[in-house]
Amino acid sequence: QGQLVESGGTSVQAGGSLTLSCAASGYYDNSYWMGWFRQAPGKKREGVATMSTGDSTTYYADSVKGRFAISRDKAKNTLSLEMVSLKPEDTAMYYCAAGRWVASHLDEYEYSIWGQGTQVTVSS
Repeated sequence: QGQLVESGGTSVQAGGSLTLSCAASGYYDNSYWMGWFRQAPGKKREGVATMSTGDSTTYYADSVKGRFAISRDKAKNTLSLEMVSLKPEDTAMYYCAAGRWVASHLDEYEYSIWGQGTQVTVSS
């Protein structure tokens, strides 16, 4: 089973931008979905953006559509999340995850491989 290691989390001002990266070890064939989830204090973990490793289909949470963009570099085996126009409500621990044969793309229970997370804090 592969490992996922996130990086790039930091503190930013509202309206700012930030890109998170996830370094993936192991082989992820076309049956996998890889994505970003987040968990704010006192809240459930929620799906933010996910991508098929097969055809690069993407899904986004409504709260981030138009502001966040997920991408994957197959050669480097990395997954990125570019975030712009950040809001205080985007403050959370962000996790990279991977799962096979995912049906409900933003459902955390569909994903079996998880990173340790990287903290994003957006101040107003």
